Amino acid sequence: MPKNRLFFVPLLALTLAVGSVSLSGCASGPQVQVEMDRSADFSQYKTFAFVSPLGTDRSGYQTLVSGQLKASAQRELEARGLRFDAAAPQLLINFNASLNEKLRASPGSSYGIGYYGYRGGLYAPWPYYRDMNSVSQYTEGTLNIDVVDAARKQMVWESVVTGSVPEHLSAGQAEAAINRALAAAFVKFPVPLAAPAATKAP
Repeated sequence: MPKNRLFFVPLLALTLAVGSVSLSGCASGPQVQVEMDRSADFSQYKTFAFVSPLGTDRSGYQTLVSGQLKASAQRELEARGLRFDAAAPQLLINFNASLNEKLRASPGSSYGIGYYGYRGGLYAPWPYYRDMNSVSQYTEGTLNIDVVDAARKQMVWESVVTGSVPEHLSAGQAEAAINRALAAAFVKFPVPLAAPAATKAP
């Protein structure tokens, strides 16, 4: 992996939120999996802060991606009534991102070509048939969001967001990707969005 690609691993991993590609080739959203401590009372948590250093920080400094992740997570948590408090947080938030190269195989079809890849060269088909399998390589990005009970030093909620990663994207697309990934993750957070404040009649 080239050095510049390695440097932007967390950024590229988050592009999965722009739109992942399913095995059928159709665009879809990222996949989100959640684990949580069922015994934790999430209604008791009122404040949060971020682990330092974050899993997405590199070489002792905060990356651009870390800053974007923090801003997006803070927006999602505050929308649920929690308050950022670096001095006395009840919850600590951490992130990590990674890339994995994978292969996708799919049978091709045209006149005289069917779904015959299962033969695998074990025997010859009829003369007017020939096997055609399409194999392509793609990059899968994974984003982990950890929510930790600060007093107990115990993780109480984790979201894992995965999806295919495109090769190139602009800074604006990267920021939008991060926002979408965090929004998709926090949809499954056990604290619902706070009700909007009622406006007073004139």
